[in-house]
Amino acid sequence: MAINYTEDIQIEKSKTSKIANVDFNNLAFGRVFSDHMLVCDFRNGEWQNPSIVPYQPVTLEPSAKIFHYGQSIFEGMKAYKDSDNNVFLFRPVDNFNRLNISAKRLAMPELPEACFMNGLKELIKLEKDWIPTSEGSSLYIRPFMFATGQGFHASPANAYKFIIACAPSGSYFSGKVKVLIEEKYSRSANGGVGFAKAGGNYAGQFYPTQLANNRGYQQVIWTDDNTHEYIEEAGAMNIFVRINDTLLTVPTSDRILDGITRKSILTIAEAEGIDVEVRKIKVAELIEASENGSLKELFGAGTAAVVSPISGFGFKGKNYELPELENTYGALLKKRITDIQTNKSDDPYGWRVKVC
Repeated sequence: MAINYTEDIQIEKSKTSKIANVDFNNLAFGRVFSDHMLVCDFRNGEWQNPSIVPYQPVTLEPSAKIFHYGQSIFEGMKAYKDSDNNVFLFRPVDNFNRLNISAKRLAMPELPEACFMNGLKELIKLEKDWIPTSEGSSLYIRPFMFATGQGFHASPANAYKFIIACAPSGSYFSGKVKVLIEEKYSRSANGGVGFAKAGGNYAGQFYPTQLANNRGYQQVIWTDDNTHEYIEEAGAMNIFVRINDTLLTVPTSDRILDGITRKSILTIAEAEGIDVEVRKIKVAELIEASENGSLKELFGAGTAAVVSPISGFGFKGKNYELPELENTYGALLKKRITDIQTNKSDDPYGWRVKVC
């Protein structure tokens, strides 16, 4: 295999590429993986030099603490190409900062910025041919870290592995979804890890979501853990509510993820002259707005889908439908964000980062 070095990053190129076998016109989300991945190990109290290697399995001992105590965190990012084949990332420093916030909460070592940013950029340069260009598609990027240190003692591990893997992907969701307002289960609790992108947060969502699926809903609207009176998130996304012409979303907390798409939507909505309120939203307020006709939109917001419209919701055995609107805030805000991401418009916020 050809080996070369870029700064402190060793690059080992794959002998053969899988790219010729990929149908870029029919990409499921996160099912096909590119040729290479970035790997960096933490051992003996410090991070080692990162390397880029062919995409491959990871070998772990059965005693690795990831299997027993769940020290695992991740991020979600995307790379885009414009019409001139320039490659861009979107707010990558925000992802880096949030990864380290998650790491600190789970007693994992924080990652050096140079390892994350330099490694990410070199990996994307190497994999740039894997970035699809059809509408709604992108190269999804998954940075993640997990405990590799061994032992059955309930304590933080002494070794960790950081990986960045890439998956050319189409749209995360197709069409609108119906959601069920959760009345029993909670995504997170005060003092917990809801604000972190910890793997266990998502594992805990699967069972209540399966129950909702069995009742004909695609996702769950999570409510607060104490009273279940307030809405908090939609599936794995932040939630937005439009009542009349005001756009509402709930404040972040130690239960709610500080979403990068969420922050982008708030900034752009204000720039567009949309009235925005960040405050608690009662389930009762949502029901009342639906019944009196003032509820115009519900949508989730996150990296994978950007904006996912909600067509209706269920609560206490009753279904509530959202109106069909020609011009929605969700569609407008998604277009503004994706136009910045794909270099179709100016970026007055400095969010778009050119890679090559």
